Amino acid sequence: MMAGAYNPSILMGLLMMLLLLAGAIGIASAQLSSTYYSSSCPDVLSTIKSAVDSAVSDEPRMGASLLRLHFHDCFVNGCDASVLLDDTSNFTGEKTAAPNLDSLRGFDVIDTIKSQVESLCPGVVSCADILAVTARDSVVALDGPSWTVLLGRRDSTTASFSAANSGNIPAPTSDLSGLITTFSNKGFSASEMVALSGSHTIGQARCTSFRARVYNESNIDSTFAESVREECPSAGGDDNLSPLDVTSPNAFDNAYFQNLQSQKGLLHSDQQLFNGGSTDDQVNTYSSSSSTFFTDFADAMVKMGNLDPLTGTSGQIRTNCRKTN
Repeated sequence: MMAGAYNPSILMGLLMMLLLLAGAIGIASAQLSSTYYSSSCPDVLSTIKSAVDSAVSDEPRMGASLLRLHFHDCFVNGCDASVLLDDTSNFTGEKTAAPNLDSLRGFDVIDTIKSQVESLCPGVVSCADILAVTARDSVVALDGPSWTVLLGRRDSTTASFSAANSGNIPAPTSDLSGLITTFSNKGFSASEMVALSGSHTIGQARCTSFRARVYNESNIDSTFAESVREECPSAGGDDNLSPLDVTSPNAFDNAYFQNLQSQKGLLHSDQQLFNGGSTDDQVNTYSSSSSTFFTDFADAMVKMGNLDPLTGTSGQIRTNCRKTN
């Protein structure tokens, strides 16, 4: 064919390839919608909110636990509720993986919510969507920002112990470069990583996660370290708890970042965000502007909720979040 000659079939083929590529990139998020259940289960959002408000009112720490469930779910094979599955004869699930064992909690709250939703709309609302909505409602219940949760995820029929153990979830011992890499592997920028780390403005951590920091590290406020050691002996007491945000552990605010400025980050990974590195300026910004933090956190949570969801005919809608149908 002569250079520059017009060939409609070739041009049409190229156009179709471009459209297919664009569709493949956007198909998952395109199938999620904020109004997904408006006809099939119109009361689902108010039902979930009431249950979350009740659980967080009974125990404020539960808000952090429910938020964390969504995070640990999405970072392992996408937002598919695989983290909720109990072990079976066919697979070992994610609950006993190192980042989750003796750490994740709130499963009973999810069970209660699922039971209530099933009585409203049997077989309609996925466990993955319930996790996404409870994460948002938990933050709101503790005076944090709200965001529009896109819905339409379906549930996985398997879980992966190995994937949960393979570095997908950042460890409390991570350095800044490790944190940046772990989040980058999921498509997040360093700035989005810092924003999501702000979730540590609520919740508590086990002594075994921060013992090495409070006894061995120098970039820590001495008075703070001494007070934490009272709850975390050098030997034993692995399950003793200390708040991630010593200032206001039950309020979703920007005090976490202010604590980092004062070298009062509980985890090694926390203090890495303000330790003379590339994220110091962002910590300074969030510490002085809760509104900026809230906006960035909400945006990052929407993005996290869109990590590789199962949609369409993939997966299933589990009747019981702990097991497949």
